Amino acid sequence: MHINCKGKLIDLSSPKIMGILNITPDSFYDGNTLKSDKDILLRTEKMLIEGATFIDVGGYSSRPNAKNVNAKEELQRVVPVIKLLNKEFPKSLISIDSFRSKIAFEAIQNGACLVNDISAGTMDNNMFNTVAKLQVPYLIMHMQGTPQDMQNNPEYNDIVKEIILYFSEKIYQLRQLQVNDIIIDVGFGFGKTLEQNYQLLNNLVLFKSLEVPILSGLSRKSMLYKLLNTNPEKALNATTVANTIALMNGSNILRVHDVKEANETIKIFLTLKA
Repeated sequence: MHINCKGKLIDLSSPKIMGILNITPDSFYDGNTLKSDKDILLRTEKMLIEGATFIDVGGYSSRPNAKNVNAKEELQRVVPVIKLLNKEFPKSLISIDSFRSKIAFEAIQNGACLVNDISAGTMDNNMFNTVAKLQVPYLIMHMQGTPQDMQNNPEYNDIVKEIILYFSEKIYQLRQLQVNDIIIDVGFGFGKTLEQNYQLLNNLVLFKSLEVPILSGLSRKSMLYKLLNTNPEKALNATTVANTIALMNGSNILRVHDVKEANETIKIFLTLKA
């Protein structure tokens, strides 16, 4: 199982890490921590040294009830950072975390190589065609609603079945457009109750039937810290446990704030598998 990034084949049969680089003032865990180019470069270098394969750059906070940011502001946040990373770390694989096709296009033109879309094309009708034209790997996530309303009483009859069907339809549409490299993310915390999140984690292996790589984004999320009556700052241990379960249930990529710990988790998992 491979994806093609900048002409480089990435083998996802061995799990990889996507390090989170939020260029936002209001992200739930690390908002407003990167205030200068130096901060950004130091954080990125640390993640690459610790074992991140991808660096996921985002300029729009998608936490529940997050403020809506217009496209112009999002573009001003992410494009200079992508240019900077591409210059300083030319071999790095940069992902753009955006649901807007204009942002995705500009990001790829300036050195990103993967599009991470929390809306799977539902918030921008041009996204599928844009990704098809760009011929880059496309990460699609399931979300019920939008970041502004997704946690307002999410309901499903059979959450696992409904999300598998959702992805199968999206994958079919993308294949018709000749999008080759598709990755799915079930969207932990995006329009799901605490119980529904754990139902998805427990049944993640069923999503292997779609025959595309699976990314899991569990890092320091509320499904972990709310269950344990703590906060994001104290949820690293819980994140490691959840990531381990995700790997055992077939996850190919872990999207995390803490790369070193995720890398250690993968090493232990691979040793058990060997």
